[in-house]
Amino acid sequence: MAKVKSLADLKRMKEDLQSKMDLREKSNAPDSILQVKVGMATCGIASGAKEVMNFFIEESAKRGIAAVVTQTGCMGYCYAEPTIEVKMPGKDPIVFGDVDVKKADEIIEKYVKHGELVDGIIPVNYNTID
Repeated sequence: MAKVKSLADLKRMKEDLQSKMDLREKSNAPDSILQVKVGMATCGIASGAKEVMNFFIEESAKRGIAAVVTQTGCMGYCYAEPTIEVKMPGKDPIVFGDVDVKKADEIIEKYVKHGELVDGIIPVNYNTID
């Protein structure tokens, strides 16, 4: 984290953080941008989900990717923690398991940017009730 040496530095940091929070919390049309939900139950946090979430927040901003990155509770995949759900606009959500920072970078580069699937997808094991 950068050191604050003046009031201008503090204001600049506030504006930067506020823009990230606005995108994350106040998105008017979340279905039109990338959504990433990080499983942050106890098992997820213990497995490194906090680092994965911070990576997605920081890297999406650095790479100019409009994304809403949020935390969610237990996804029921404790054996595959950390888990994330990625919802691209106009596509069904995909859940990835065993996501560390390296895997998160691969997901951003291959799936988010180019639409290429990467290893680690947890298959859908439920049916929707009509």
